Amino acid sequence: MVDFRPVGYVLGHVIAVLGMTMILPFMVDYWLGTGNGPAFAEAAFASVLAGSLTAIACQNRSGRSLTVRQGFLLTVGIWLAVPFFGALPLVIGQPKVSLIDAYFEAVSGITTTGASVFVGVDQLPEGVLLWRAMLNWLGGLGIAFIAMIFLPVMRVGGMQFFRSEGFDTFGKALPRATDIARELFAVYAALTLMCMVAYRMAGMPAWEAILHSLTTISTGGFSPRAASFAGYPPIAQYAGVVFMILGSLPYIRYVQLMRGSARPILFDAQVRAYLGWIAAAVLMVTAWRVLSSPSDVEPSFRESLFNLVSIMSSTGYSTETYGGWGSFSMIVGLWLGIIGACSGASAAGLSVFRVQVALAALGAEIRKLHAAHRIAPVRYAGRPVDKDTMDAIILYLGAYILSFGVIAIGIVETGVDLESAVFASWTSIGNIGYGYGPLVAATGTFIDFPDPAKLLMVLAMIMGRLSLLSVFVVALPRFWRD
Repeated sequence: MVDFRPVGYVLGHVIAVLGMTMILPFMVDYWLGTGNGPAFAEAAFASVLAGSLTAIACQNRSGRSLTVRQGFLLTVGIWLAVPFFGALPLVIGQPKVSLIDAYFEAVSGITTTGASVFVGVDQLPEGVLLWRAMLNWLGGLGIAFIAMIFLPVMRVGGMQFFRSEGFDTFGKALPRATDIARELFAVYAALTLMCMVAYRMAGMPAWEAILHSLTTISTGGFSPRAASFAGYPPIAQYAGVVFMILGSLPYIRYVQLMRGSARPILFDAQVRAYLGWIAAAVLMVTAWRVLSSPSDVEPSFRESLFNLVSIMSSTGYSTETYGGWGSFSMIVGLWLGIIGACSGASAAGLSVFRVQVALAALGAEIRKLHAAHRIAPVRYAGRPVDKDTMDAIILYLGAYILSFGVIAIGIVETGVDLESAVFASWTSIGNIGYGYGPLVAATGTFIDFPDPAKLLMVLAMIMGRLSLLSVFVVALPRFWRD
């Protein structure tokens, strides 16, 4: 039988800390006199109390190392429980939505998806806008921890490759998880500060620069403006591109850079492929737009660059309605969202690493057709990929495609039109944040989706964030057997 106490002890502390962070939006709303401060105070009290009581109840199992099974439980439990408490201020105070809508918004924030059910966010109290941005930022940091520390240990989706001896990353660069956490936080905070300064220098108002810096580095995409980045100066949009890319690169490379080694990030195979695929997509879409509907090159290039980077980095900002660019642009954007960004970052999707390995495996099989007896091992960055890692990656790719289809069909069954459902599944499981289709067009949000569809999207967001297999493993009956 699984011992839940070590899991409950850690989870209780996480919930209590989340409650303490609500003090900041409470202070903002109290200072500005919005009248929404008490909602954050009540939610903070409830969260700290619930978290503290849970931790106290499980205290007799504190200090013990988590087993792999408990690691799976903790990972899934955090992303299920934390959004519930993160939703409380949105139910108690402004915008006073239903629990399902508030939970949808909180899950979207903590998974850094960026999809929203709030119409007219410009009118929300400043504390609520700050809280949405904080959910993105805290979620992005937590995701980076899990991607770097937990998933490789749990051998999810081929991530064990990053713990292989000789690969200059986790085990070799930072042998202890506490070291990773400390230095990762320093990198994350430094990038956020640099992004904030860049936005301010680009002409963005100070308050909006603060909020956007929190949601850019986390690749979260929540904006304090309903129009997102539309209307900002071109230089601010270019700054957004730079920091969306920086936020979607492997964080371990920044730690190595801080330690004086630039080679790992400069020669990282997935970083090079990521930047190359973005460049190719932007050039193709820009050429398509200029040739199909005559327009100035620079605006077409800038809008294509911003929106495609936003999609592939799973951030979710926009400058205009991307769906109006034509079928070719839509297909390019769809594929970029499925691929996603780099492993070991706060971005989502299949990940460049997995796609590269899958393409290498395809190439190896094609070579075998020409010489059946030839040994053609799959290699990544010059290293052979072992069978266990290869099997895990192929399993993950299959699970991703299957989950994408099943979720889309499930959303259609709730009464949503096919186009809106397909893109809802795409944006949720890829943690992208973009909405498209007739049901989204009216408000630019998912508010008009029925509640069952929203809950399916919540499930997809959590599955996509936790590399699918973490959720599947916990759902299997044999996981609970001794």
